[in-house]
Amino acid sequence: MRNPPPRARLLAAGALTTLLVTALATAGAVANRPGKERGKPGGSADARPLVIGHRGAAGYRPEHTLASYELAARMGADFIEPDLVSTKDGVLVARHENEISATTDVADRPEFADRRTTKTVDGVALTGWFTEDFTLAELKTLRAKERIPEVRQRNTIYDGRFEVPTFDEVLDLRRRLSRELGREIGVYPETKHPTYFRSIGLALERPLVRALRGERLDRRRSPAFVQSFETRNLRMLDRRIDTPLVQLYGSPTSQPFDLRSRGRNRTYGDLATPRGLRRVSRYADGVGPPKGYIVPRNPDGSSGSPTSFVDDAHHAGLVVHPYTFRNENQFLPLELRSSADPNAYGDAISEYEQFFALGVDGLFSDNPDTAVEAREGR
Repeated sequence: MRNPPPRARLLAAGALTTLLVTALATAGAVANRPGKERGKPGGSADARPLVIGHRGAAGYRPEHTLASYELAARMGADFIEPDLVSTKDGVLVARHENEISATTDVADRPEFADRRTTKTVDGVALTGWFTEDFTLAELKTLRAKERIPEVRQRNTIYDGRFEVPTFDEVLDLRRRLSRELGREIGVYPETKHPTYFRSIGLALERPLVRALRGERLDRRRSPAFVQSFETRNLRMLDRRIDTPLVQLYGSPTSQPFDLRSRGRNRTYGDLATPRGLRRVSRYADGVGPPKGYIVPRNPDGSSGSPTSFVDDAHHAGLVVHPYTFRNENQFLPLELRSSADPNAYGDAISEYEQFFALGVDGLFSDNPDTAVEAREGR
């Protein structure tokens, strides 16, 4: 553990697969600790950045389903990414948010009509159905659906086919796919709204730590990362597990909810400065910024000049995993769009190639096959 005693950071020697070892070597180990050696960004010339299947292969299947995660791995993703929330009975399940009207058929289920309510989550009033009001058995009767059908109409043909998976089921899938594919498939869970869940007596940390330890994924050389938009959550986990931790970033002017709720005025932009990144390195091993922290957009939507964020993070000993890469025009810079149709595919490969060239250590993709193709073609 880092505190106390200080722990070693992302040392890339060990029993991972060659891909994961070389990717972590490229990232370098992470920040220096008294009495510990620090790896440096760079490393092996044949090291490759990680491809992280964002919510699985969300460009092709409804997100956060076992089908989506499996497809991502079979497309070549190195990691699959489940967002974790809690059920009423304290079971971790994979949903983008605890409000599930956009990702399940709950609104069409008359037996749950009386569960519709309004809650304040991270300071925002939300109306809908919430995972913490359902037992796991009840949640298992629901079926997943495409979250953005106006963008991914083809994904809607899978609506109603898949359950909401538990984190344990995701870990079981990871293990099975690792055997079948002959390479380690990593898992990259995100704790969603940890302060909120702690406030209602359903803290996410304990079941997460228990699951990681049961899967032997709480160790430096295991194929896992844990990420969060909050800071206190990561500091707590830093004292309890050895799994590499990643600080996610929101917009530069917004604040991590845990800091805002405690009266701290530090923004994500503050955490992105060289000084802020050094602070992050005291408890985390990497950073997950939106793409714009690295290549900002001009007012007309075209790409601006790259920033020094990647170099600054590497100088602080942090790996860099930006999000989210998607193939549709509306998510691409102006110069890479193929037409005025926002949902048509543009030149996504060129965007991947630019970020790989800028030295990112991995990235989150809704279309992991495209990300792998761009990486392999380098």
